[in-house]
Amino acid sequence: MNIKTDKVGVIGSGSWATAISKMLLENVNEINWFFRKPEITEQFIKDGYNPRYLRDVEFDTSRITFYNDINKIVEDSDILVLAVPSAFLPKIFNELKSDLKNKYILSGIKGIVSEENLLVVEYLNRHFDVPFDMVGVISGPCHAEEVAQEKLSYLTIAGMDEDRVSKFAQLVESDYIYTTLSDDIWGTEYSAVLKNVISIAAGIAHGLRYGDNFQAVLISRAIQEIKRFVDAVHPIDRDIKSPAYLGDLLVTAYSQFSRNRMFGTMIGKGYSVKAAQWEMNMIAEGYYAAKSIHAINQHYGVSMPISDTVYTILYEDTSPLRAVAKLARKLGMNS
Repeated sequence: MNIKTDKVGVIGSGSWATAISKMLLENVNEINWFFRKPEITEQFIKDGYNPRYLRDVEFDTSRITFYNDINKIVEDSDILVLAVPSAFLPKIFNELKSDLKNKYILSGIKGIVSEENLLVVEYLNRHFDVPFDMVGVISGPCHAEEVAQEKLSYLTIAGMDEDRVSKFAQLVESDYIYTTLSDDIWGTEYSAVLKNVISIAAGIAHGLRYGDNFQAVLISRAIQEIKRFVDAVHPIDRDIKSPAYLGDLLVTAYSQFSRNRMFGTMIGKGYSVKAAQWEMNMIAEGYYAAKSIHAINQHYGVSMPISDTVYTILYEDTSPLRAVAKLARKLGMNS
């Protein structure tokens, strides 16, 4: 793996993929970039920016080779960076015939493959025989919109191979991107999934006009809930207060850029799930994650009152008003 000469391919065309591409081009001369729709790439080449996301970020398109064929970009890239909504990953990779086993893969997907309740690293390993030590995970508090503005941001790169993870970090770090390393791919991935569910809860409470005092208790209980779950699923020594866990939770639960919080706020204000999804016209990963986490936890039996509340609101048509009132009583008890 040589970041100076290896070809890097980005899979995804949304705001996070655009932010990641911006980061990569700080460190490599050129990238490969996959878009599903040819008309979008044509517009991108013409205008010099992504016509649908982060339009203020201008690119030198002579440094980008665009692809609409997933097999071709995989064949032409040594390192792949995944940045698509988890719900779309199987659809894109169902068309894949090229071999992934010898590719280095960096996942920026903060979601779960809901069809099988698999983390992205598990999905790649099970379906494409990608060894776990060939995969890295991007985590931590880092909104695409702030990367676009070159505001100081922090990323954690997790993986099992320390040397490879260090080189992954070199791909994305810059004057405005600081990186730290971790060996906790399962904990960081599950934490990234759970913080989206929690952020929907924070949004619902906001929509119901709960105040800052309640939100503070909600988030402090939430990090305890995340710790209980990740310790049950993958029990290793980890500092749950570090940016990859607590930091990512905080920014997603509180930020104006958080689509999961926005989605939850709409639910709290009385929107149906379908109406909120239609009006947002963006993927709120926490919607799918709530169902997957609920299913996975049937095996582990971890106490997860916040995630359970979100699940009942989204999938069992429970009244947000009554469900959050019940949750508030639980959060006030010692646990």
